[in-house]
Amino acid sequence: MQSYFLRRLLLIPPTLLGITLLVFTITRFVPGGPMDRMLQEASRGADQGGKRAASSSQGQGGLSEEQLEELEEQFGLNKNVWVAYCQWLGIAPREVQISKSDFSGRGKEMIGGTSDPATTTDVVLRGDGRAVEVIRSGENVLSAKFAESGQAVEDAVWKVRYETKSDRQQRFSRRNPDNTSVPDYPPRVVIYQTRLSGLLQGDLGRSTVYNDPVHEMILARMPIALYFGLLTAIITYAVCLPLGVVKALKHRTFIDSASSALIFLGYSIPGFALGAILLVHFGARMNLFPLFGLTSPDFDQLGAFGQIKDLAHHTVLPLLCYMVGSFAMLTMMTKNNLMENLAADYVRTAVAKGATFRQAVFGHAFRNSMIPIATSLGDLVSIFIGGSMLIETVFDIQGFGLLQYQSVIARDVPVIMGTLTIAAFLMLIGHIISDFIVAMVDPRIKFE
Repeated sequence: MQSYFLRRLLLIPPTLLGITLLVFTITRFVPGGPMDRMLQEASRGADQGGKRAASSSQGQGGLSEEQLEELEEQFGLNKNVWVAYCQWLGIAPREVQISKSDFSGRGKEMIGGTSDPATTTDVVLRGDGRAVEVIRSGENVLSAKFAESGQAVEDAVWKVRYETKSDRQQRFSRRNPDNTSVPDYPPRVVIYQTRLSGLLQGDLGRSTVYNDPVHEMILARMPIALYFGLLTAIITYAVCLPLGVVKALKHRTFIDSASSALIFLGYSIPGFALGAILLVHFGARMNLFPLFGLTSPDFDQLGAFGQIKDLAHHTVLPLLCYMVGSFAMLTMMTKNNLMENLAADYVRTAVAKGATFRQAVFGHAFRNSMIPIATSLGDLVSIFIGGSMLIETVFDIQGFGLLQYQSVIARDVPVIMGTLTIAAFLMLIGHIISDFIVAMVDPRIKFE
């Protein structure tokens, strides 16, 4: 068994890599990404201000080519998918503090005591504001030194890269595939720093919509998901397991038929549709429950008892919508499993050997009936990132599900990747826990 679970644990990293790589690749090519949104916002701003890009130095949406390049570098769109994905993982360095300057060839430098006419120099302002003198010969950077002290720049912190005319033209063509008029760019030097900053370093990036760290946004939503997830799990199991036992023992009676009609009626109604109905009747018309949010505006001014009461008052309606869909499945699974075991030979044997009906039901049949249900217990790990985006949208609850929905609608790629990674990881852990629970409760299961 140990080797089985060890193999399952070792399969988690490649599975996560496959999931995240697939979604990361999709987000790179679907329309309406962060670059497109920035261009649309810039275009709207230019229209409102009465400005239009008229010169060839300006690019799309009224932004200059320099601004477009900065956006590409910010979102990693100037790299291919593999490099950008490795940067997101944190195994490839990112370029930061980038400074650029076109070569003007303002003078000749003495290389080895002789004047080389192919050697040119230029001065670039580094990211920290210090002037750097860069010397090149052809496409090679020969040296880079501080203008005021003559100290070399090329070290473990700052690096120098030379971009030729063709390099810049290829980048322009990749950014503007429909534009056949490629500007005649001069070569330039780029001074930058490199830094490993990605998933492995605990950095999920910043939201392109709110500019907040993604991990802080996720941590702020998890308590709400955990709150509703725990309440839903506790109440669902506390009600459905006894109800399933009663339905099995009272099969084809009025109690069984009436409870089946109620739970299947609730199962047939989507949670968000039920939420809208409850809000209209119990919130707007009868004014019994609040219409939105999880707390009142004056929540911080209330006492401890007042805060608990206010939170419970806001919780009733959304909690009903969360639970209504899970009642039918768990109740009917408990009933069907128990009825199947009650008809098994080992139960009749136990009764024939003198066991009471209660002992046969709860000492033998009920225990074996819980084995299929135990396979779903590992999924309770997902309560940390659970929730329903539609229910949270109806009740305006800032939960994890609503965060996922908003990030997809806004094409907020860092938030999409962050929430997906956490959700996929907890789902894989939940499946392993389910296998472990099944192995513990069912001695017939052998993972060899």
